[in-house]
This record gives sequence, C-alpha cells and structure tokens, in this order.
Amino acid sequence: MIQKLRLKFVAICMVLVTAVLAVVFLAVCIAMERNIADLSRQLLHRVVQQDAVAHPELAISLDRDRVIALPYFTVRLWGDTAYVTGGTYDDLEDTEELAAILTDCLGQNRREGVIQEYHLRYLRQSNGLYEKLAFVDMSMEQAVLREMMGSYLVIGAAALLLLLGVSILLSWWATRPVARAWSQQRQFLSDASHELKTPLTVILSNAEMLEGAALEERPARWADNISSEARQMRSLVEEMLTLARADNMARTAVLGEVSLTEVAEGCALAFEPVAFEAGKPLEYTPAEEIPVLGERDRLRQLVSILLDNAIKYGAPGGAVTLSLERLERQARLVVENPGEIPAEQLLRVFERFYRADASRGEQSGFGLGLSIAEAIAKEHRGTLRAESGGGVTRFVFTMPLKHASKIVRNS
Repeated sequence: MIQKLRLKFVAICMVLVTAVLAVVFLAVCIAMERNIADLSRQLLHRVVQQDAVAHPELAISLDRDRVIALPYFTVRLWGDTAYVTGGTYDDLEDTEELAAILTDCLGQNRREGVIQEYHLRYLRQSNGLYEKLAFVDMSMEQAVLREMMGSYLVIGAAALLLLLGVSILLSWWATRPVARAWSQQRQFLSDASHELKTPLTVILSNAEMLEGAALEERPARWADNISSEARQMRSLVEEMLTLARADNMARTAVLGEVSLTEVAEGCALAFEPVAFEAGKPLEYTPAEEIPVLGERDRLRQLVSILLDNAIKYGAPGGAVTLSLERLERQARLVVENPGEIPAEQLLRVFERFYRADASRGEQSGFGLGLSIAEAIAKEHRGTLRAESGGGVTRFVFTMPLKHASKIVRNS
C-alpha cells in the first residue's frame, strides 16, 4: 500500500509539473513566434515606405549577439506589369514563380498576409499610379523558432528528470509518517490479538469443562477463572478505548484548577503499600502547593501509571522516588527507579503494547500504560519523556502552571 501511495504521489507531482511546464513552453513559443513576426512586419513596413536601394539587407535582431538576415525582394506593379525593384533574390524577374507568388498575393485581397506555399510574408502599399509589394522569406523565422523550441524542449526534459528525482525523494519524506502509522497499526493489531488470545483461550477452556461436567461437579474455580479473565479483557478493552479516544480527539476535557501537590501525595500514599510488598520502598518528600489547570482524575491516572511502572520494572531492592517542583512557568514531576533501559528500547517505551522485558508475560499489564500517560500529558499541554543512565531510569512530566495557562476545551 505504501509503495502504491508513493507511486501515486510521484505521478501526481509529475503530471502537475508537466502541465505547468507545457503551458509555460507553449506560452513562450507563441510569444516568441509573435515577436519574430512583429519584427519581420516592422521591417517590411520600412522597406515598403522607402526605396529598396536603401535596404540592401533586411535583418532582425533577437538579442545583443544574434542578428538574422532575412531574404527579401520588392515588386512594383504598373497595371499588369510587374518589376522587381530590389532585394536579395536573383533571377526572379519575369519568372513563373514570381507570377504565381503575385497571383496568390493579389488573390488574397489583403494589405498584408502570408503565402504558405512559398514561405513568404508580404505587405502591399498603393501609391496611386502603382502598387508596391514587399516580400520576406519566413524560412529563417521558422528555423529560428524550431531551434529555440528544441532548446526549450531539452531544458524542459532536463527539468522533468530533475523534478522526477526530487518527487521520488519527497514521496519518501511525505509518506514516512504514513508508513510509520501503518506499521504501528499492524503491530497494534498483532499485539492486541496476542493479548486477547490468552484470556479467550482460558475462558473457552473453562467453559468447555463446565459444560462437560455434571451439574453437581462444576467447580467454582472454573467460574472464577472465567470471571478473572473476562475482567482482564475488559481492562484491556477500556485501555484501548482510552487510546482510541485520544487519537481521535473525541474526548471533551474541561480543565479546572487542580493542586498537583495533592494529586502526587495521594498517589504516593496509595502506592506505599504496593511498593513495600514489592521490596521497593517509595520515597516522596512533600512539596509546596503547585496549582495547575487540568483534570484531577486524569492527572492521578498519569502519576499512578508512572509509579506502577517504576515499581514493576525497577531493580529489586531499590527505592522508587517521586519528586515534584515548581519551575519558572511549569510544574515538573519526576518518577525515578533504579535500573537502566537500553538506548534502543528507551526510544520505544511509549509504543503501545511494548515492554522492555523479553518475556511478555513476565509482568502483569498490557504495555499500554505509558502510551496512556503520554496521551494524558498531551491533553494537558505538557510533555512526558523517559531518561535512562547512571544506573537509574526516570520519567519526567512537565505541564504549565495555572498562571501560565488558560482553560482549554478539546473536542
């Protein structure tokens, strides 16, 4: 699909560019043709109005370094008699060719025009007793025009080749986010299917065992297994819906004044027993009052996700620390735990269903927590980043203070 999208992008770019170049090329050619024709007519007017002897050579200047001599001749008509009075043509007097040219010219009954058969442009002027005609050869005009069109075609072809290369590069750049989103979507579906497969297998197995057992032999534990796995599936679906709403911007958030200090203290108190049982004491030093604009429940969910992640994946026996401080225009919350995450894995910790552990089932959860935390941070116009080094891993959440913010409604 991505390859077809790139080809379509290149095709559209090339069609548009080719159309623009074609219009420009035609406009330039038409303008050049008219310009050369106008110069030729101007010289014909000069020749007709003056004696031919004064114009032994008829020439037009295309630019400073390019002057083209045009073959021409003049004729005077006295009744039915024609005299060649000047020009660059030899042996034209009393010829059948001259008679044919004059017949065609007079037959058009126009003051000026073109004799296509002989590639001549003409101009007629009546002086009462006689009529004066001037003819100029158009072959040079057409040759010059063809030469210039050939040059423009070569330039246009080179430009198209250059633009083709640029379009190909742009197609890769423009479709890179689409390719990444497509890859993430495929990974998401694969991981979601994997997470749903296990509880579904357990539910179906226990259901079959219940169906096959006698009424009085149905153990309660099989029903408990079904209930437990169903709750796990419901939790997964709820987390997936949370992320889907964040992606679609379908959530309506009314931000109000919230004490981030109270939120952090409440989460610390709630997770102290969990951390103690895991052998990873939670350290938190109460901070000054830090008011922000946000949703209390969503901010509590964010801090809870960070603490839960630190307790689950921190090094055994190491302390988990939660700190909060006020910066100049922002509040900064940091959750730190001992243990490092490799650099290549650190870049992916916010990906959905991703876990740094090699074994998917080593820890409970679905690998969606940090993705949800990142979405909550964006909802509050904040940032959430991960750092790892020096034997510790920390997650840093920053968001604007109340006085540096405005109430925002996202829909």
